[in-house]
Amino acid sequence: MSAHQFPPTILREYDVRGVIGETLSATDARALGRAFGTRVVRNGGTRVSVGRDGRLSSPEMEAAVVEGLMACGLHVIRLGSCATPMLYYSVYALETDGGIMITGSHNPPNYNGFKMMLGTGPFFGADIQDLGRIAAAGDYESGEGSAEEVDILDGYVDRLLRDVKMGRQLRVVWDCGNGAAGPSVNQVCMRLPSNHKVLFPEVDGTFPNHHPDPTVPENLEDLMAEVAARDADLGIAFDGDGDRIGVIDDKGRVLWGDQLLTVLAEDVLKENPGATIIADVKASQVLFDKVAEYGGKPLMWRTGHSLIKTKMAETGAPLAGEMSGHIFFKDRYYGFDDALYAAIRLIEGLSHRKESLSEIRDALPQVINTPEMRFQCDDTRKFDVVKEVQDWLSGQAGVEVSDADGVRVNTPDGWWLLRASNTQDVLVARCESQTEEGLERLKTQLRDALRAVGETPPDI
Repeated sequence: MSAHQFPPTILREYDVRGVIGETLSATDARALGRAFGTRVVRNGGTRVSVGRDGRLSSPEMEAAVVEGLMACGLHVIRLGSCATPMLYYSVYALETDGGIMITGSHNPPNYNGFKMMLGTGPFFGADIQDLGRIAAAGDYESGEGSAEEVDILDGYVDRLLRDVKMGRQLRVVWDCGNGAAGPSVNQVCMRLPSNHKVLFPEVDGTFPNHHPDPTVPENLEDLMAEVAARDADLGIAFDGDGDRIGVIDDKGRVLWGDQLLTVLAEDVLKENPGATIIADVKASQVLFDKVAEYGGKPLMWRTGHSLIKTKMAETGAPLAGEMSGHIFFKDRYYGFDDALYAAIRLIEGLSHRKESLSEIRDALPQVINTPEMRFQCDDTRKFDVVKEVQDWLSGQAGVEVSDADGVRVNTPDGWWLLRASNTQDVLVARCESQTEEGLERLKTQLRDALRAVGETPPDI
């Protein structure tokens, strides 16, 4: 295979992602398989797992990736259609030397991409850029590889349920959104003691019922309606490849990622007193305060599933999470983001508590916050904007700034955040206060900071 130049927009911080027929083709997929396979071979590896989600373009992309891997002399284990956590699981269970998941995640149907593991560690940042260098130079390893098809669904479900000790039975509604998690959810519901109703488990890359992104409330309307109709204890939703979770409580309200992590952290810290719990910089101060109250060590870290997994390995944290719904359990599990495992742990925990999920949620300190605000900013400018805002803030009195990921500004009114997205040409902002008046002052300060560096603030 000759040298290949990837479209520069597809090599992202955490994965490779593009629009089929515009910025991503089977030729790109083949070159990616060859470049990643080269890294595996040079790392001493011989076997790679490959999975794909249910998108219409995924079979073609998967075949091309496998072709590229085999051209490096690797043995490829083809898992077929599966959720991303199943691909991660296969690397551990089958002891392969890496894995590639073909998935567009929560993006529109015409997108697709690739998430990778080298060994059992995440593959991101400079590693992804290195694939571009290898391909551009045609610097490939060569050999005669092979492939086999392996069905790991039963083994995966066995592992999910291995340590579960249920208390009372619950009424649970699941919304698979026609994403890749559907088959494994069906299997779990046949074996997990509770009353289950599963919506849209059929894998369909056109997503005929609603878009599979559980962070968008409109995508949860079917789930909310079914939770109400069945008087259910909770509802669970998944994104397109099953690594992000959405939760609805028994009153039909969204339990956001930081609220979910707060609930999960209480149970984990009972078994792991004093442990570190990691959350991304967008999470509520309530989470960090409650982790400390539960006897844990709260750690605020940078947004991004690969960055969180790396920090977990460094600190030994048994649990971490992001506002986006990535939940990572190292406690009794592997440490990767698996929405179905997170759902099972939530159900298990609730089954041993007398309070409903809504009562647990309402007992948390009540704060007022904005949703995550995303507004366009050119890729060549977005990081400079954040740095200029940070410099401007250094001259302001009465503010405390954390620069773990962008700028998170603490004031007596609460906090506001401004950071550059690593995956899109946008800036991300959020504000949180205990009062409406305080929230308005935080919004004003955010707007003033953006105007001070020549940017038009979002309509907040």
